[in-house]
Amino acid sequence: MEFDYKEYSEAMDEFLVRMERISDPVHPDIAKILERLCRLLRIARVEEWFYEDGEHETAGQGECAVLYQTGEACEENAIVCRETEGTDSIVVYRVCPSEGAKEWSGLEREKIAVLAKSLFVYNGRNRMIRLTERLVFRDPYLDIYNLPYFMKHCERKLQDGSIGGYGAGYFNLKRFSGINQQLGRDGATKIMAGYIGQLQERFVGDELICRVGGDNFVVFFLKENLNMVIDHLKGRGIVCDEESGERIFVSATAGYYLIPEDLKDASEILDNAQIAYNLARNVNKEPYVFYTEELAENIKENSVIDELFTEALQNGEFEVYYQPKVALKDYSLSGAEALCRWFHDGRMMVPGKFIPVFEQSKAVTLLDFYMLEHVCRDLRRWMAAGKKVVKVSVNFSRRHLGNKDLVKHILSVVDRYEVPHEYIEIELTETTTDVDFKDLREVVTGLQNAGISTSVDDFGVGYSSLNLIKELPWNVLKIDKSFLDPVAAGDRIGSIMLGHVISMAQEMGLECIVEGVETAEQVKFLKQHNCFLAQGFFFDKPLTKTDFENRLNEVSA
Repeated sequence: MEFDYKEYSEAMDEFLVRMERISDPVHPDIAKILERLCRLLRIARVEEWFYEDGEHETAGQGECAVLYQTGEACEENAIVCRETEGTDSIVVYRVCPSEGAKEWSGLEREKIAVLAKSLFVYNGRNRMIRLTERLVFRDPYLDIYNLPYFMKHCERKLQDGSIGGYGAGYFNLKRFSGINQQLGRDGATKIMAGYIGQLQERFVGDELICRVGGDNFVVFFLKENLNMVIDHLKGRGIVCDEESGERIFVSATAGYYLIPEDLKDASEILDNAQIAYNLARNVNKEPYVFYTEELAENIKENSVIDELFTEALQNGEFEVYYQPKVALKDYSLSGAEALCRWFHDGRMMVPGKFIPVFEQSKAVTLLDFYMLEHVCRDLRRWMAAGKKVVKVSVNFSRRHLGNKDLVKHILSVVDRYEVPHEYIEIELTETTTDVDFKDLREVVTGLQNAGISTSVDDFGVGYSSLNLIKELPWNVLKIDKSFLDPVAAGDRIGSIMLGHVISMAQEMGLECIVEGVETAEQVKFLKQHNCFLAQGFFFDKPLTKTDFENRLNEVSA
């Protein structure tokens, strides 16, 4: 049969155009691209063998990819085309006719050699691209892609119109610095690789995980696999000792963004996932948060609050309210907690609205010292007027712990107003999970040595409560109101737990106070369990400076 030059020319042009769009040397679309040429040249099978060098070729240690296959191929009559790539690697193409087919003509053999050469050029280019991508876009320690590749991958999905089928997550491994200290860098990297690798093994298609840096990662997944990703990031036990089978539990805090069909800018994917992550870690203290439009509005609102802070501080818009602490033996005033209220444009903003915003920056540290200064100013004025004052506790954020001169700065404020140290107490919340015990111990010990009491606030909210009071020399244990809820609900187990916590605090020599007391039944329970300090709406709501001063007048009288 006469060779059809016209069809061959058209088929070759089509092959060259379509191969330009292929970026993977073993892309499944290559079979479709080869179909017309292979039919014309009576080819049943095209194999590509890649060898790293001549030794691997001699040993038969290569990677084989079947680029095209139809029907039964005759291996014995295969045409073999061998090419060298770079200085070492070797590529061999085996082109087989159909079983029982007529022998190829010299012209057909010539065209097959041209086809093999063309495949070598395109696939060689693609291999070089992949090698370059590996060097530029791969993390050398975990052998996964990095952040620039994630952004490139998102751009591709946006351009091909499939982005709406995916979600993204930004996550950080919890308390991984502790694993680093325990196992060393190499051991910790092995644990990290095991945790990330287990998730990667469950991926399909174009799903991937990329390292941002340190113990921060981004994940790109099909929406239908969301629950699988959430489940994995909640935590897995990773083997750290093969002989004993000992495992280390690894989990993550994450922010998720389910990508909408109408997304216009791929950069929003990372931005929105990070926004959700920051909210989960720094504000909500939750394992994960989803990005929503409502969340975006809250972020804008929080940004406005943050921008108002400096001017509000300068204008004295923050006021101290005092919530009395009551001695249950005789219901007398035994102390107070200083609480912050913000008055802006004629209305009061509650702490739950602005404190979490300030906690995300250093603004809260300035506010804490502002509160301490105003408390000391009030105490000095009351003492100068001859009033009998009580100890006032001031909340200080864990954000201060990076300040090595914190104790000195606190004492400088107290002493500037000549307030006796026994009238000041510093409350430090225990809800943060990644406590730096060394810094915290220095602060607590330093204040205690100076005669200033310290209390662990909201005891029972965070995971590390028992370890926290065991390791640090607190003066006061302030039990969170969540411990009281079971008492009101008649929960026997919860009531037993609260009773034991009170007993434990007393046996450890800690002064014990319960916050959030709202009912007579709760007061009765506390008195029965020998807890004689409380605060809550049952006694007083937070009082203005003037109202609290009137309470002091009652004490002085």
